[in-house]
Amino acid sequence: MHARVSPRFRPALSRGGRRKALLAVTVLTGAVMTTGALFPSTASAARPDTVQSSLNALVTDDRMPAALASVTDRQGRTHNYTAGVGDLKTGAKVPKDGQVRAGSNTKAFTAVVALQLVAEKKLALDSPVDTYLPGLLRGEGIDGHHITVRQLLQHTSGLPDYLDKRAILKDPQRYYEPRELLDGALAQKAHFAPGAKWEYSNTNYLVAGLIIQKVTGRPLGEEINRRIIDRIGLRHTYFPTPGETTLHEPHPKGYERETDDGPLIDYTTMDMSMAWAAGEVVSTNGDLNRFYAALLGGRLLPPAQLAQMRTTVPAEERGPGVRYGLGLTSTPLSCGGVYWGHGGTALGYRTRGGVTEDGRAAAITVTTTPTGAASRRVEAAVDTALCR
Repeated sequence: MHARVSPRFRPALSRGGRRKALLAVTVLTGAVMTTGALFPSTASAARPDTVQSSLNALVTDDRMPAALASVTDRQGRTHNYTAGVGDLKTGAKVPKDGQVRAGSNTKAFTAVVALQLVAEKKLALDSPVDTYLPGLLRGEGIDGHHITVRQLLQHTSGLPDYLDKRAILKDPQRYYEPRELLDGALAQKAHFAPGAKWEYSNTNYLVAGLIIQKVTGRPLGEEINRRIIDRIGLRHTYFPTPGETTLHEPHPKGYERETDDGPLIDYTTMDMSMAWAAGEVVSTNGDLNRFYAALLGGRLLPPAQLAQMRTTVPAEERGPGVRYGLGLTSTPLSCGGVYWGHGGTALGYRTRGGVTEDGRAAAITVTTTPTGAASRRVEAAVDTALCR
């Protein structure tokens, strides 16, 4: 800061003096400019943010309408990022930490409720489904006497998947009852004998949701809200009530292509009852990070049940080195260790992320369903966020 000189006491300069003063200023200015070029400021030398660069690439290179992320570092500092546009029609900005359909992250919520019931001695992991829902599972190679609750939560039951994306794209406003969805699975034959291998199937969580309702006598959504969302204060997360088709808070719109080379179609407003216990939760990246941090921090389950949830089997179908517990996955990091989470896909949204043992957290969402290399780059963006 310069000291102010009163005009009354400012000395007068001759023409020659003014010339010398101007020369001195010119030399000083040149010296400052040269110094700046040799020793750039911290701001100009700073490297571009790797998370932001990852999101930008997903939009520009992989044609995602939008990408958004919430990242918490080892010191507990959280940063939110966005790229692209939240509405292709209006060009509206992507809301920071906007609400999204969290898809199969719902499975982690459903598994937590089931394990809380185990801790309360109301449910047993190694009891067969028929203990709670006699006669429910019957079909070709399917028998509820031989499928356990653990096998449902770990995707080792052999039950075929009920989801039909084509039917959902055709009528996204249709409401489905869980038993109606289950009938679609039971019309198929079992994929393998219970416990023989691992294979991801949404039907497992459909049945787990029905068991929770039978044991508690309450709707699944109410149990998830009461036992998890309200308990740890997830202010932007909810399980939709029957008939709800819109998101409650600011959100980027979600888009899908009906064919690989078709135009992007807005599927933001839809009935997610077809996903129910397997994928109906609405959340934000930030709330998903808070959920997994609370879960791994022991705030939702006693140690014995959390240990069961973290007991994994190989699930290479979901990526190299990925292992699946009870509604929870572990994914290797390029910088060492693993992160725990689940990830989810709903029409118009793909979310990936999780938390590490030392408190790092990252969740990234794109607003259409990526495939192939684009899907792998979403996974890589999570690794970048957690390893930077």
